Amino acid sequence: MPIQMELSRIIISEINDQQVIYLKEVDGDRQFPIMIGIFEATSIHRRVREFIPPRPLTHDLIVSIVERLGGELDSVIINDLKEGTYFANLRIKVDGELISVDARPSDAIAVAVTSQPHLPIYVEEHVLEESEV
Repeated sequence: MPIQMELSRIIISEINDQQVIYLKEVDGDRQFPIMIGIFEATSIHRRVREFIPPRPLTHDLIVSIVERLGGELDSVIINDLKEGTYFANLRIKVDGELISVDARPSDAIAVAVTSQPHLPIYVEEHVLEESEV
């Protein structure tokens, strides 16, 4: 059963290539970090701060494309962890069917915070357990 998480921290470093976001369990105390790139970290940070760019950025474009094609963004699920790399799916409803699209967690989370309202973020239990090791 996937666990609902929320974005709890964004750490942007000007001297490192890898940035960090932390997801925290909505109804619990567990949390874990995900290393992401500067572009995704900046996009997430801007959306959390409610900055609206004058022109659509990549994650705005994804949201617009899904909506214009008749889909509805549903949620993000981080569903695997292999050799230190997290895997995620962006879930989209199309004609009553739930479709999962493979995505990097950073991109999926950026889409989640770009969507209005923000999409729920879930993490599979085994991923939480493995991330604690």
